[in-house]
Amino acid sequence: MITSGTGTKVGVYVDAANLYRNGGQRLRYDVLREFACRDFAEPVRLNAYVSYDPERARTDKAYERGQSSFHSALRDLGYKVIVKDVKWYTDESGKRFGKANSDLDLAVDALLQSAKLDRVLIASGDGDFVRVVQALQNKGCRVEVVALDNVSSALRREADLFMSGYLIPNLIPTRSGINGHPQVEWGEVGSRARGWCYWHEPEKGYGFMRMIQKVAAGLWLTDSRHPDSPYETVYFHDSQVRDFPTQRLPNRNCLFEFEIAQARSGEGTQAIDVHLVSEH
Repeated sequence: MITSGTGTKVGVYVDAANLYRNGGQRLRYDVLREFACRDFAEPVRLNAYVSYDPERARTDKAYERGQSSFHSALRDLGYKVIVKDVKWYTDESGKRFGKANSDLDLAVDALLQSAKLDRVLIASGDGDFVRVVQALQNKGCRVEVVALDNVSSALRREADLFMSGYLIPNLIPTRSGINGHPQVEWGEVGSRARGWCYWHEPEKGYGFMRMIQKVAAGLWLTDSRHPDSPYETVYFHDSQVRDFPTQRLPNRNCLFEFEIAQARSGEGTQAIDVHLVSEH
């Protein structure tokens, strides 16, 4: 049996702008913290790097209030908020563009603080962090990466663990939560959840989805038959897959959202109303 981790010290470094641009507008930072500390680890550092446009804030009070509220909410969750002001430039054609790159700040902080950390979680899909991951690993840290859309393939390969944020229960609200319907607990009958197809029988027109049932230690135990595995297996029929060519299945890089329903046989569950949400 897997036992709870003790004494593991974790640092979380969130590239908030990258996550927001790539599907994270509704990301729950409390769930991200819980995922990072899933084995009773201690969060020594929780850094969130955010961009802020002071020029816009002077004329757009709704933006100013929204950003202030967002930063306060992060602090309430224990994050240190590092604000990078947007700077405006004009290119050769006369077009203005803004930049607020916090990559260097995140990289320097993670490297300087890593001496007191056992594990580092970087929440970003930016390939510029590949060398940072390597440097942290060389210093003895285990490095995990959580990201959403447009994830660097090199960053995914370099991390000790890469996890799409879409697969972490409740990190990104499902459609049932967004549309205001009662939110059934992730993984229960009537809920919407996300996973990937790991097995498919094209001739018979069915397959199986794998999903994380709960955030827990042992994420490497992807075989749901293992008693300590946090994963579940859900049957689906091809007729329930919407707007996606099932001949491309199975595919670990295609992530689906689906409703969990009682199987017609009355035993077990099945995935219905299956939609692609992200492809890496």
